[in-house]
Amino acid sequence: MDFSLGHFPVDLVLFALIAAFLALRLRSVLGKKAGLQAAPVAPPMAREPVGPIIEGRPEQSSTTKFDIPASGTRLGQVLTAVTEKDRGFTPQQFLTGVEGAFRQVVTAFAAGDRAVLQERLTPEAFTAFDAAITAREAAGQTQRSEIRGINSIAIEDVRMADIAAGTAVSIDARVVSDQISLTVDSNGQPVHGTESVTEFSDLWTFERLLNAGSSWRLSAARSA
Repeated sequence: MDFSLGHFPVDLVLFALIAAFLALRLRSVLGKKAGLQAAPVAPPMAREPVGPIIEGRPEQSSTTKFDIPASGTRLGQVLTAVTEKDRGFTPQQFLTGVEGAFRQVVTAFAAGDRAVLQERLTPEAFTAFDAAITAREAAGQTQRSEIRGINSIAIEDVRMADIAAGTAVSIDARVVSDQISLTVDSNGQPVHGTESVTEFSDLWTFERLLNAGSSWRLSAARSA
């Protein structure tokens, strides 16, 4: 059998490689976002575990580790600037609020409680969550989400932007939690997830307009 390249279309391969390289470059450019444009994504209704599966039923811990950037870091300096503009803001208090919001949103999404989601989410994020719930309902599926413990919450990024109505702040928080997350069909058969306790890592983005009497709202949620 002849394995030579005499009749192999080498030029087509080269063109294919060049096209693939350009496509990757274009994707890397288009994928970048700036400012407060954290686009909401559909909630992780079919996400896969990113950490170890914990067998058994561990006791829920009431202690969550909060990771706040040091004052001398870039993020620490931005947080200080936020505090100067809003004397009622503290990173510790913000993370405490994130912990409560995380529990409420995860539970509300699983239960299809749109009222709670509409209160906690920005309009754009609510549209994405609502669409996911509607699709789940149309498929006759039911989701069970049970938070067994929140291990840590860390501030990953902080952004500020001056707009006509005031100063807008966007904060990314990474939440590491132990959960049971399972979606079943109309016959009770598993579709996604597992009944075992699993560690998840999520990156949630919260936004707020300072000094406008507004509260922090979730604008994006994605696995991380």
